[in-house]
Amino acid sequence: DVVDECSDNVVAASKLNWWRDEINHLYNGTASHPVTLALQQSLKNYSLSKQYFLELIDGMEMDLHYSHYQNFDELSLYCYRAAGVVGLLTIEILGYSHDSTKDYAKNLGIALQLINILRDVKEDFLRQRVYLPQDELAQFKVSEKMLQGNVNTPETLALFEFQAQRAEQFYQKAFQSLQARDRYQQKTGIIMAEIYYALFKKIQSENYPVLQARVRISTLKKLWIAWSTARKEYKLSQQFKANT
Repeated sequence: DVVDECSDNVVAASKLNWWRDEINHLYNGTASHPVTLALQQSLKNYSLSKQYFLELIDGMEMDLHYSHYQNFDELSLYCYRAAGVVGLLTIEILGYSHDSTKDYAKNLGIALQLINILRDVKEDFLRQRVYLPQDELAQFKVSEKMLQGNVNTPETLALFEFQAQRAEQFYQKAFQSLQARDRYQQKTGIIMAEIYYALFKKIQSENYPVLQARVRISTLKKLWIAWSTARKEYKLSQQFKANT
């Protein structure tokens, strides 16, 4: 919100620097903000790396300096900082046994951020931000003016399909890293992932209408996905216990 809601980049950068200092104060036991004061208790209960919080702030700061990304290497760093580290913090709270769950968390965060980027192409463009890599726009012969329009072309469809395939790859890679023993503890994240994946599949099935409007799924469908996913993960956990 500091970046999205502050029109002056100098002020926004100053606020982010204040948060960096506050994170350092948090880990020194001298926090002053209500959020970091509350977070002190979590530091006692969970192994939450200071570096992850600082990298998250670094990700937000990238929006002050980058309105475009030249290639996926640049974009992947943003996705890791903006979402991958959130996953890495979350698994520490939910609990896990296998180190590979860290790969699950990082790759799932990147996958969900890529889905966000695909969903929000038009909204981001109106904010003068283009997260789709510039070299890939050139590869598919898509100009920024084409992103301004409300109608897809064969070129934009090909570009969006390419982005979707990448998101799918990160999503599948994430779950390949999640061991059966850790699934039930991670069910909250899995539920969120399934809701995002349903949104992703809706975007695909409707042939990428992301230039016309923001694609959404209903609250009722989200509740159904949450319930059915929790039920499935419980059954899988029972099967795992029976087999071990």
